[in-house]
Amino acid sequence: MRRSYRGFSLIELLVVIAIIAILAAIIFPVYARAKLAAYRSSDISNLNSIRNALQLYRADQGAYPPALLGYATLYAGTGSGVVPADALRSFLYTRRVESLEVFRPALNRPKLDSITTAFWPTSDPRGIGSAPVVDTNGDGQITAADDTLGARQAYSGTTVLRSWGGHFDPNQDVDGVGNVGTQFPAYFYNVSGYDIGNVPTGPGNSMRPELRYAMFWSNYAIGSGAGFGAGSLNDDPRQLGYSEPPENTVITWDTYFRDYGNGLQRAKNDIVLFLGGAAKPFDSVDLSDRSWRVTP
Repeated sequence: MRRSYRGFSLIELLVVIAIIAILAAIIFPVYARAKLAAYRSSDISNLNSIRNALQLYRADQGAYPPALLGYATLYAGTGSGVVPADALRSFLYTRRVESLEVFRPALNRPKLDSITTAFWPTSDPRGIGSAPVVDTNGDGQITAADDTLGARQAYSGTTVLRSWGGHFDPNQDVDGVGNVGTQFPAYFYNVSGYDIGNVPTGPGNSMRPELRYAMFWSNYAIGSGAGFGAGSLNDDPRQLGYSEPPENTVITWDTYFRDYGNGLQRAKNDIVLFLGGAAKPFDSVDLSDRSWRVTP
């Protein structure tokens, strides 16, 4: 008896391939969105862990730390190398936060000894007196009188500096990279994505690290000139360096989920951690424009 063998025809094969392609086009974006959602949930959980650790630190020390993970540390003999982040014993790590992953956003994967200088975020572009956010003068009302230069962000786009506090010779290159003087650029671990965070310098441009966590940020608190730099009763109280900052004080934020497309897109892709509550989604454009001046 003769057996008849029949294979797929070309049309049938093309139909199967088309069906597989359609299914893949449907499944892959869904999988990508699910993966991104899982990353966001992980970052929100880690931010909430940081908030809890900060409260424990404040209960012990009476104030909040100057940085979350901490400033980059050099081995003995300046310029000889960087202490890896996992070898630190910093403000929160390892006593109050046991895992270094808490400080590392899900989409942030630098080496543990990778360090960088950072820049201050862009200051609020709205005119002075046009955008009051809190009652700074204590009259019980939020009016234009509460929106003054002194209570606005002191620096914008400039390098974040640290001071040696007079403990070293101001003519000595203390940090070993050519900086001489009583102030020098602050060096942060790239792994600490909530001390600093990378943002594009413009459409299609390279990334640069911007400051996220700061004790003080207003002119009254850290600026220069007469009446600035020493604090003020009329300053914005939502700064971690002041005693008893209110619950709507910004601790830090996560910008790794932003959609830049043709410029920064207005969507709740950022995550902001406020002092009085859990981390929450926030509009990327508003946060980019206002930094620490945003409110829940």
